[in-house]
Amino acid sequence: MRLARTEPTDQEPDIRARPPLVREFLLVAGLFLAYKFGRQAANGHVEEAFRNAGSVWDLERALHLPGEGAVQGLLLHSQPLIHAANTYYAAVHFPATALFLIWLYWRRPAHYVRSRRVLAALTGAALVLHLLFPLAPPRMLPAAGLVDTGQVYGPTVYGQTPATDTMANQFAAMPSLHVGWAVMVALGLIAATRSRWRLLWLLHPAITLFVVVGTANHYWLDAIVVVALLAVALAAFRLPLSARTVPARLRGPGVWGSGEGAPVPAYAGGGSGTYEGGVRPAISEAPVASGTYAGGAR
Repeated sequence: MRLARTEPTDQEPDIRARPPLVREFLLVAGLFLAYKFGRQAANGHVEEAFRNAGSVWDLERALHLPGEGAVQGLLLHSQPLIHAANTYYAAVHFPATALFLIWLYWRRPAHYVRSRRVLAALTGAALVLHLLFPLAPPRMLPAAGLVDTGQVYGPTVYGQTPATDTMANQFAAMPSLHVGWAVMVALGLIAATRSRWRLLWLLHPAITLFVVVGTANHYWLDAIVVVALLAVALAAFRLPLSARTVPARLRGPGVWGSGEGAPVPAYAGGGSGTYEGGVRPAISEAPVASGTYAGGAR
């Protein structure tokens, strides 16, 4: 009987699994630019975006989801906290995802390939939804009664006139890629590392969800939909078995399951060699080796 255990890999990266750097840079940059220009193409659907916002708000109330205002109320107790939340929303989203991909590319190439594919699929699906379902965020919806914390307290990445904002499409709330990318970063790092503290990476999507709802940039449903899309993408691009686990053999002579260093007794079947007179020695006459006992008993 062989004993073996498997653990998340934490060894030197397999450079054979690492794609060419220039190609990956051009690919990721191209995907980002395609998404950015694609979002811009969805600008201008103001009436439809507000109509959809009313439908989403009513659906959330019908589902008895907590009001976004309950989260924002926690932020409004402290101006420094609001400012920190706005900064997190504006400054953490892209850099955190970029650093995640860079680290995976260098240290976990097989995990990098899968994560890049999942993020590309998720972002592409989000772009399609942005085009088909323009949605005004809750900070614009009068029925929500929420504060646009970015405009009031700063900093903000959006212009004051959403319909003419040339830097970003403010009517692309559904789904929330802030939440989707944050969840992927956390799951990717948990899968690619073996630290006992790796579950703390889940704080990133938790804080991101709190921030996007508290700053009134997204509805709860924006986060629910993107997590569902991410689950589909993760199922479609499964991690290769060789990248998930590596065998950790018990080493040392005489230890069962080591696969090496364990002597083969002379009386074992299929052994090579000849014996004087063509007769094998009795078991009791076999030398006692590490991991075996005289008489065959353990």
